[in-house]
Amino acid sequence: MRLNEDEIIADFALCGTWEEKYEHLIELGGDIPLIKAEKKTAAHLINGCQSQVWLDCEKRDDRLYFYGDSDALISKGLAALIIKLFSGGTALEILNYNNSVFEKIKLNQHLSMTRSNGLVMMIKQIKEYAQKNI
Repeated sequence: MRLNEDEIIADFALCGTWEEKYEHLIELGGDIPLIKAEKKTAAHLINGCQSQVWLDCEKRDDRLYFYGDSDALISKGLAALIIKLFSGGTALEILNYNNSVFEKIKLNQHLSMTRSNGLVMMIKQIKEYAQKNI
């Protein structure tokens, strides 16, 4: 399984400009599987993000499902993007994934340094959840 990479690439290919891609990210944030309010704690807060981002993980039938939220639109969209990518994968699929989708949609070339760092920290947290669930 290549996780949900193909779907993400196809969605971003429909966007002609970077403004449209940012709009798509914001739209993704509107559909994010939300973390439960009681889990918006320091334990679920991602360190290194410019804004507040929370991520949580749930294991069902050997698959991991992720939930998140953020207080900023772009960060919430980035969280939604990685949740869309990784949710439903097994721990090994997540750990073995090389994060190539971000290069393929050229997202890493269009994020500020702080947002790029936040994305890296969100992915790191997702992979830590996967490591704990092997």
